[in-house]
Amino acid sequence: MSDLSSQLEKLSTATKGVLNANHFDRGRFLRLAERLRRGEPVDNHVRGALRPPSPGAIVDFPPENSERHREYRALGADALRKGQCAFVLLAGGMATRMGGVVKALVEALPGQTFLDLRLREMGALQREFGKQPPLWLMTSYATDENIRAALGPRQDDHTVAVFPQHVSLRLTPQGGLFLDESGEPSLHAHGHGDFLDAVRQSGLLDRFLAEGGKTVMVANLDNLGASLDPAVVGFHLAHGAPCTSELVEKVGSDRGGIPVELDGKLVVLEEFRLPSHFDPRSVGVFNVNTFCFDAPALAQLQMDWTYFIVEKKVGDQPVIQFERLINELTFSLETRYLKVPREGAASRFLPVKDLPELAARQGEIRDVLVARSVLGG
Repeated sequence: MSDLSSQLEKLSTATKGVLNANHFDRGRFLRLAERLRRGEPVDNHVRGALRPPSPGAIVDFPPENSERHREYRALGADALRKGQCAFVLLAGGMATRMGGVVKALVEALPGQTFLDLRLREMGALQREFGKQPPLWLMTSYATDENIRAALGPRQDDHTVAVFPQHVSLRLTPQGGLFLDESGEPSLHAHGHGDFLDAVRQSGLLDRFLAEGGKTVMVANLDNLGASLDPAVVGFHLAHGAPCTSELVEKVGSDRGGIPVELDGKLVVLEEFRLPSHFDPRSVGVFNVNTFCFDAPALAQLQMDWTYFIVEKKVGDQPVIQFERLINELTFSLETRYLKVPREGAASRFLPVKDLPELAARQGEIRDVLVARSVLGG
């Protein structure tokens, strides 16, 4: 371990600057590396009794124009008018299947990037409710500079703000510092599980609470179906739990985190955490990484995160990185599970993995944004 500490001391000034600006935790990094040096097996499986969700544990989102939908929408609309909702977009990703650019800056529609459309969405909410909800973007070391440049003066650290997630260094399978062909360390972000610590470190959450904020919605920036919908906010407020997790029905080869009862508690688990005896096909829905959180609960929560051992390759060299997942918050916060539409103008799930999928989805994206008054008809 002293060798690894020595390597950290000898990193270049530029690398140290990136690490310091993005919340690198030296002590935690050394502790995680020790797991590899001890020869700890790569086993991310949970321990305990597993079963599919019990009947009634998942609530179907009421159809538009139903009485229940109108009740939820009225409750959420009141919260938006009072400035009690903030929207966090997870924007740390590089579009590796779209040319390796910052995904937020890819054109989702002709002449309109994902980021442009998100800003237009905020404008539509302001027109409808008289106040623009705070929009916060969690960036990574790889996306922060370009996103800030694209925002320009629109980033005012209040209505629109940017905060960085954490960064770490890749390791060799034996627990040493991995160096690439040029002798430089290889950086990586921990994953969207950084959200809680990063948003608290930014000071944005404390200021939001001081101004009367109550609800924080979190979604992937590139899932344009996941809007700050007043009816979804209303559902979250009506049911009173500190967390709401959105789910959609599985179709075809869909894979992702799924709700599973673990020792009697319903939580979201990625499939790589499931032991071989549990068949993920027994659960017909999956989590879309869209959550509503009670803001005070986020500010007060203390939890021990799990850092998962993830095997990757840099070039043809095997490397290890440690990641954490936002869905682990369902272990610590009581959670309601809401099954939302994935088809039609009401869709809340429009995933885009690569350019062919983006081309195929542009019609759906436009229809959804027109229906929500983000774009003209």
